[in-house]
Amino acid sequence: MTYFVGGDNYFSHAAGDDASRRFALASLMENGHVKAVELERAPLSIPHRTLMNWVGQSRKAGPSSFFRPAAPSKPRIMTPDKSAECARLLSEGKRPSEVARQVGVKESTLRKAIRRQGVPQLAPLPPERVESAPASTKSERSRADAEAAAGMGTACTRADERIQAALGLATGATTRFEASHDVAMGGLLAGLPALCANGLLTGLGRHLKLPRGFYSALHILLVLGFMALGRIKRPEHLRQTPPGELGKVIGLDRVPEVRTLREKITLLAKTGDPAAWMRDLAKNWMASEPAEAGYLYVDGHVRVYHGKQANLSRRYVSRERLCLRGTTDYWVNDALGRPFFVVSQPLNDGLAETLLKDIVPQLLDIVPAQPTPGELDADPTLHRFVMVFDREGATQSLLGRLWKQRIGALTYRKNVKALWPEDEFQDQEVRLPAGGSTRMKLAMRETRLGADANSLAVSEVRRLTQTGHQTAVITTARQLGNTTIAGRMFARWCQENYFAYMMEHYDIDGLVEYGAESLPGTHPVVNPRWRELDKAVRQTRQSERKLQAELARTALNDGGEIQKNAESVESLQAVQEELKRLLSKRKATSRKVTIDSLPEAERPTQLPPLNKILCDTIKMVAYRAETAMVALLRRHLKNEDEARALIRELFVSAADIQPNTAANTLTVKIHRMASPVHDRAIAALLDELTQQEFPHPETGAKMTFALV
Repeated sequence: MTYFVGGDNYFSHAAGDDASRRFALASLMENGHVKAVELERAPLSIPHRTLMNWVGQSRKAGPSSFFRPAAPSKPRIMTPDKSAECARLLSEGKRPSEVARQVGVKESTLRKAIRRQGVPQLAPLPPERVESAPASTKSERSRADAEAAAGMGTACTRADERIQAALGLATGATTRFEASHDVAMGGLLAGLPALCANGLLTGLGRHLKLPRGFYSALHILLVLGFMALGRIKRPEHLRQTPPGELGKVIGLDRVPEVRTLREKITLLAKTGDPAAWMRDLAKNWMASEPAEAGYLYVDGHVRVYHGKQANLSRRYVSRERLCLRGTTDYWVNDALGRPFFVVSQPLNDGLAETLLKDIVPQLLDIVPAQPTPGELDADPTLHRFVMVFDREGATQSLLGRLWKQRIGALTYRKNVKALWPEDEFQDQEVRLPAGGSTRMKLAMRETRLGADANSLAVSEVRRLTQTGHQTAVITTARQLGNTTIAGRMFARWCQENYFAYMMEHYDIDGLVEYGAESLPGTHPVVNPRWRELDKAVRQTRQSERKLQAELARTALNDGGEIQKNAESVESLQAVQEELKRLLSKRKATSRKVTIDSLPEAERPTQLPPLNKILCDTIKMVAYRAETAMVALLRRHLKNEDEARALIRELFVSAADIQPNTAANTLTVKIHRMASPVHDRAIAALLDELTQQEFPHPETGAKMTFALV
């Protein structure tokens, strides 16, 4: 490569000689033959800062500095002593993260040293030479945990790691299992493969993260997941659980204290995006079972609020038969009751508006195997997927708006009066989504909702019961057969069962965070003045009907009650005049107003949503994990309720934990159940879990399970 100044040859060097190239360009700039700006714009595309650094090097160290070999860098952290110590610990089978913590360096520094072969590779020690501490008993751990209370706190036996985390010298505590006998709730480790398979840790780094500290985001998610499986329904209930014992289950000295756990939940929710994590999980769950994702069950569940900090709007609670303050959660489940996601409505917007505004847009984006636009155009009766809901959504308006987006709807028909002839019903076998089949007497017709130009074509299926009652079901998905329609519609009870189970075992109605948040001021709500007038109108109408009935009763009597009749007529006329006045006043009052137009004391608020979304998502993962394990256990137990009860017993059972660093395994030996039948079923389940060769999400140790 040759450099010219005018027509003269200024300097030449071989192609690829970077040192000569830097010298030539620095010399040209220093002697004024070219400017750095000109070289920056030239095809060489060298940054201006780099060019000026070369000029500074030439002025300070001279031209020879460009050709002087770079001095080898001396490791300032990985000294020979530390490298030898790291090599020894690695040869014992310890993981780099644990070695880095023990030596006092960052894990990234150690891994870089390993890559550049700065840590000598020693032959791994034979298993018999690896020192292993004897397994601790429950009494020994209880005594050690109590003694630690005099220092950093109960069960804080890893004081050095906690000090490093407090000083910001560690990114998080190292998960390290210790040989232990009779660990309380050690059976929770049997649920870890199912939790991870259902996505408990998929949001780490992307949607969920925590700042540096002793407890990492992974630890907090594991604690919350194990709490759900172990029926520790709220953080406050951890006070009744030995913190050191549950800490051994997650590989630490103890679980977080209640206040710390609540702080970590808030950090995870507010620094991350739990709603996006829930959407990703729903998409993955649907993609794993596209057939079940084609039938989606939607129902509302009211979380009643008894506090005083938030001003929640009232709504009817069917299980209480009262109108109470609360929040309506609209759950989307499959036919087996497994949840996909939930949408919370602090205001009483109703099923139709929530479906169209909040649920349908998400489903159009995440439901797999939807027909293409070309397929929809070619077949006017083809649907994307089917949504199943109760009579609240059985309106021509909602069904028509859903069908405009080619979404099939399946619901009960309202106000059925005309009965179909019984000879029209045929006894048919109906397959149930949960497995098995039953026989029903069914009849099917094609009909329309509405009589105007906007009428909607639907298929109507009726079921004839033994008492002669006819249950009518309608659907806009007209390609479905009558047995499919009946089987899918009558499986809607899966959601009611899900709500009852989650309320009892997972505390989905529990208050996660205290406080209240404001709602958008432009949101329309029912005018309190209009509501008062409407209540007065209803009360006055009731008084009118009562007076009319009394007047009719006295008019039928033959006695001389003329004076009493006149008084009744006078009272009735006064009530009717009052009713006219109230109706006129109600008509002149706007039914809905915006929130910001209301006085401050009357403005509705909402409960803080982010923490609730995070906890609901973890509970959904836990429920799906439990359901998956129940499905495995059903191969050995016929009754589902018995299988669920046995899985719950498994989770709270004590276990022996035996780590083996040389073989990189973690053996969990669970204490036996209450009967030999249950022992055989659990042993078969644990054998299936062992065959999966599931690696622990942080240590990487292969987990094996057995009964003691």
